Amino acid sequence: MNGNEFIYKTDTNSTILEDGSFTWRAPSNIALVKYWGKREVQLPENPSLSFTLSNCFTETTLEFKRAKEAPTVSEPDGSTDFEQTLVQKVFKFDVFLDGKRKPEFEKKIGDFIVRVGKLVSFISDYDFIIKTHNSFPHSSGIASSASGMAALSLCIMSMEKALNPSMSEELFYQKASLLARLGSGSAARSVKGELVVWGEHSNIQGSSDLFGVEFPHKVHENFKNYQDTILLVDKGEKVVSSTVGHNLMHGHPFAQQRFKQANENISKLSEILQNGDLKAFVNLVESEALTLHAMMMTSNPYFILMKPNTLQIIDKIWKFRATSGSNVCFTLDAGANVHVLFPSNEKKLVNDFIERELVDFCQKNEYISDSVGSGAKQM
Repeated sequence: MNGNEFIYKTDTNSTILEDGSFTWRAPSNIALVKYWGKREVQLPENPSLSFTLSNCFTETTLEFKRAKEAPTVSEPDGSTDFEQTLVQKVFKFDVFLDGKRKPEFEKKIGDFIVRVGKLVSFISDYDFIIKTHNSFPHSSGIASSASGMAALSLCIMSMEKALNPSMSEELFYQKASLLARLGSGSAARSVKGELVVWGEHSNIQGSSDLFGVEFPHKVHENFKNYQDTILLVDKGEKVVSSTVGHNLMHGHPFAQQRFKQANENISKLSEILQNGDLKAFVNLVESEALTLHAMMMTSNPYFILMKPNTLQIIDKIWKFRATSGSNVCFTLDAGANVHVLFPSNEKKLVNDFIERELVDFCQKNEYISDSVGSGAKQM
């Protein structure tokens, strides 16, 4: 696949849409095997595998009305690659978060609309109002870009499905994930499935750099309804953005070894998820989290996103696991917050531990209780 097959084309069954709206709820996700480093445009240097979450989601309504005036168009650059020839168009759209107009969001969404313009060319015929809501506080330190871009992309795909009713479900979700990826790389994993792989891997049938796919193997009962409690250590803006961090992998002295390691860990985790080995899961997931931050600390310029309380929580988890025999473990995104992962049959044991020993390390004692979900839903 090179992406050209995802370019919108009308067919004999195409209908006409004058106005309307679609609403989708898309979840956040937490990567177990991390992706860090990308190439143009929004393609991963290594595959990743994530749990889809349930309670942390973005719900977006896309209202559309056929435009009275065509958008202004600038000349494309003449390239033949579908992501390099995206036609520059100026669209009319307004963005609202929880009912309040958010002009500061409009540049990012405008860039996204321009980037996907050739793939969904019909959007140039419409004006839009985008209404969005996060189930978690916007300042909570939980990235909303994955869930937000996934929800918006699914709304756009519902428009395409309405225009071309013969579109298959498989193509619908593949293209939704592809569009989401062009807004935020990890958003490719927030469309469909409990466990999602993004990035081509020889052991994952159907896997692709272009879009995320559901983990294709039967998952052991140990990993059903897995729990994720997110400890909000630092709710401030990161000192180094993920975009900058990804770019620092270019020329990183350990980049190629890291990409190789991630590929190997996808194979290992695939086996673990099928055989139910919780101890091996704990070891691999924590190693992946620390490796991610090790890459940040050894880039040039180097940086540290963990906070002292992040390390305190990790130490507490290690000590608790050693004394209790629990299978609780941690993982980290590109930030200071800690995701505490544990099987559902340890829910009371671990929740008591969190309340007793970990909440004091959270900003304002705040945390979010979540669990593995099944993917996005149309509302």
